[in-house]
Amino acid sequence: MKIKVKKEAMLASLQKVQSVINPRNTLAVLANVLFRAQDGKLELTATDMALTLRTTMEAEVLQPGSTTIPAKRILGVFRELAVAEVELEVNDQNITLIHAGSSHFKIHGISENEYPNLPELADAKTYTLDQGDFKNMLKLTSFAASLDTNRQLLNGVLLSFKNGKLSVVATDSRRLAHVEQEVEFPADAALDLIVPLKTVDELLKTLGDSGPLKIMATPKQVGFDFNSVFIVSKLEEGKYPNYQQVIPQASNQRIDLEREVFLSAIRRTSQLVIDVVSGVKLTFSKNQLEILAQAPEVGEARETMAVKYKGPEISISFNPHFLMDPLKVLTDDEVQLHLTDDTSPGVIRSTVNFIYVLMPIRSS
Repeated sequence: MKIKVKKEAMLASLQKVQSVINPRNTLAVLANVLFRAQDGKLELTATDMALTLRTTMEAEVLQPGSTTIPAKRILGVFRELAVAEVELEVNDQNITLIHAGSSHFKIHGISENEYPNLPELADAKTYTLDQGDFKNMLKLTSFAASLDTNRQLLNGVLLSFKNGKLSVVATDSRRLAHVEQEVEFPADAALDLIVPLKTVDELLKTLGDSGPLKIMATPKQVGFDFNSVFIVSKLEEGKYPNYQQVIPQASNQRIDLEREVFLSAIRRTSQLVIDVVSGVKLTFSKNQLEILAQAPEVGEARETMAVKYKGPEISISFNPHFLMDPLKVLTDDEVQLHLTDDTSPGVIRSTVNFIYVLMPIRSS
């Protein structure tokens, strides 16, 4: 293999694939990036056996071929190069020679024959969405997924294609984030997919703000095809909990809140919250919200803000970080907080078919 590439294009491609690699993998070839050059294109592939990412870039292919090169080494080299164009040449021993102006490198690789095959998605169901819309749906939900490795089903984000809609859901059992959007697909393509968080993180990093996205799904794998990037991921196996029964169908009070003002007030008062048990206490009275955080060993933070509220006084306590998470990713000027009483879940809604259910903290 012998190719010439633009330094910045190669660096961008290497940065896309390298984050897939698991440094704790015991198989040496999995620390490498697979390079395949032909027909004026260079494909770079990385995998940890559960998640595979392939990206394609333009290259001047002087001699087609393939090899695998240690990701850490070649990324480090390209980060430090100060030239615009770089030549790579691979010999019969899978040694890559890199020529960049007055700089020359020799990196030992491993044969392509030892690299795992890219997963195939046979008989996959296919869905087409806008990248920006899908990225926003992941952003609005993934923060609520569980990080507890003992709860594997909740370590992912649910993509539910049903009744002409895509519902994206994440929960850790203390809170739940849900957003939905109409999507065209045949009735026989209805499917639930639990996408691992690592895959979701890669999608959030690589998806664009617009442009077509093709999702291909089988019962055990899902693929995402966009912008010369192809991601294939194993799915979490099992049935996702019935999230619909968690979402309250009615509430006693609805309070419209200015999102940025509310977020800033919670952020300030939360500075004196020392644990998740104490939380912040919200007290709504006529046209006023009082936010209180108390810690006997630390002190007290109290803040009031004007709100449009004419109902009876109601107090409820929440984990401030859980309360702030959706407020950080939403872009609406206003959100609606729905409350029933101090022991029932609070619900945050917005204009983008977004629902966030948050369990309260019992006040002492």
